[in-house]
Amino acid sequence: MATPKKGRSASTQSKPVRSLVLILIALVALTGGMFASGHTKPRLGIDLAGGTSITLRAVPEAGNEAAINKTNMDTAVSIMERRVNGLGVSESEVQTQGRENIIVNIPKGTNSEQARKQVGTTAKLYFRPVLATEVSGGKGTASPSPSPTGSPSDKPSGKATDKPEATDKNSASPSATPTTQGRAVTDALKADATPSASASDDKAKASPSPSASGGSAEADASALQAKYAKLDCTDEKTRSSVGDGVKASEMTLACGKNSQGQWQKYILGPAEVDGTDVDKAQAVLNTQTGAGWTVTMDFTDGGAKKFANITGKLAQNQSPQNQFAIVLDGDVVSDPYVRQALTGGNAEISGNFNQQSAQDLSNMLSYGALPLTFKVDSMTTVTAALGGDQLQAGLIAGAIGLALVVIYLLAYYRGLSFIAILSLLVSAALTYTLMALLGPAIGFALNLPAVCGAIVAIGITADSFIVYFERVRDEIREGRSLRPAVERAWPRARRTILVSDFVSFLAAAVLFAVTVGKVQGFAFTLGLTTLLDVVVVFLFTKPLLTLMARRPFFANGHKWSGLDPKSLGAQPPLRRTRRPAAPADPKEA
Repeated sequence: MATPKKGRSASTQSKPVRSLVLILIALVALTGGMFASGHTKPRLGIDLAGGTSITLRAVPEAGNEAAINKTNMDTAVSIMERRVNGLGVSESEVQTQGRENIIVNIPKGTNSEQARKQVGTTAKLYFRPVLATEVSGGKGTASPSPSPTGSPSDKPSGKATDKPEATDKNSASPSATPTTQGRAVTDALKADATPSASASDDKAKASPSPSASGGSAEADASALQAKYAKLDCTDEKTRSSVGDGVKASEMTLACGKNSQGQWQKYILGPAEVDGTDVDKAQAVLNTQTGAGWTVTMDFTDGGAKKFANITGKLAQNQSPQNQFAIVLDGDVVSDPYVRQALTGGNAEISGNFNQQSAQDLSNMLSYGALPLTFKVDSMTTVTAALGGDQLQAGLIAGAIGLALVVIYLLAYYRGLSFIAILSLLVSAALTYTLMALLGPAIGFALNLPAVCGAIVAIGITADSFIVYFERVRDEIREGRSLRPAVERAWPRARRTILVSDFVSFLAAAVLFAVTVGKVQGFAFTLGLTTLLDVVVVFLFTKPLLTLMARRPFFANGHKWSGLDPKSLGAQPPLRRTRRPAAPADPKEA
């Protein structure tokens, strides 16, 4: 019988050690990940880092008030995030506020000024004919064209000649890409330097005489070709300025990436179809023709006519003038070629797509169909000095609160305060490392309300310790020794702690769901620290107290341990005595 008892005792003794080792491993792993990632400090919000806060109000097109809906607003947020982050402002925040407002917070940075200029501009998607293209810095006018653009890792793999093709949605898979050299660049420019087919008839009638128009066209073509020769798409500043101020009815220069991740430059003709003509776009896995992942487009009635017209013209040309470029915000995201007029009101773009690249292109096509414009309602500049002063005041308040909590613990719990303070330090370390890692992971930014949430969490965490300590002291008052008191008090304290933390977490979750902006930072931090409170109490505080209960200082109830039975008013358990039996005859009583 002695052996099983010894085994159970060994198992019981190893449990607190395992829990402490587990939380130590977690803390070391988070700290190591923080240093390995290079993000050793939490990402700061705009109120601490400084920058600009812009409030944009959605304005629908005439007669299309229903366009202001959650789907379109979320799409607009995605577009704006891609814009400002693509400019290198990686800590920007874009979020909806209410039904028709979007808040854009742009921290101070090298490209923040450019981001402020572009953030409120509605995404514009155009289908433009390709007049000439080549690798930026290369030679020739008909170099292989790029696959859908994006980060190089998202590019479909394959040969440089594997260009996407636009076909009817239900057509068979395309044959090889034409490789015959197209017209010379100068001839292409002269031929296409006339008003777009989509321009109104009135503008065409009001155009200058043929001789004057031809001379002007030749001059414009010559100037554009000179700019094209000097264009270097590998330079970020040059790329960002390409196409600025160019109307849809004018020729333009553009940049995009090819399948090898090289920058490609283009001369593009006037826009023949725009994004509002696309009714629907989606990525589809085409198993019938073996084309793999493709992108299908459905056009509106007006868009179908425009698309049939431009593809009919392009099909008569040779590469690269048989291609049309899909241009979003001045960037070429795809440039498929066509072999015949596409008159069915829909099209399928096939090529070396994988699932991710096909979905990216379909999303871009959908973005271009966004029927919303935005008006800047307000623009506020936030200085880092103001946020720094507020942060300093908040940290002072937090330090005062923490000092008062520590003083209270020392005065009331004495030796037990050692366990409470260590638990607070572990909770603080976990909170800091998680905040540092969540910045690059999910975009969490530490702002002033978030700091307030962390300060409030000090009280929540201390409250959990007090609940457990008081349960243990109640057990000692009832006459139990420390080790049994620690174990008997835990189930009751555990229920109380879980209920209390659940209420706090529920409040934080509701606050996060129904609010926007900086208040969400407070709610997020409060919820995060509440979860960490449960982790610390279960994996650190309770196991540590179990181990300390085996030390003579605590087990013998030293007067400075905080668990002295005499100071707690404990009484030895009284034995139950028998009551005298009642007499049989009432008169004898």
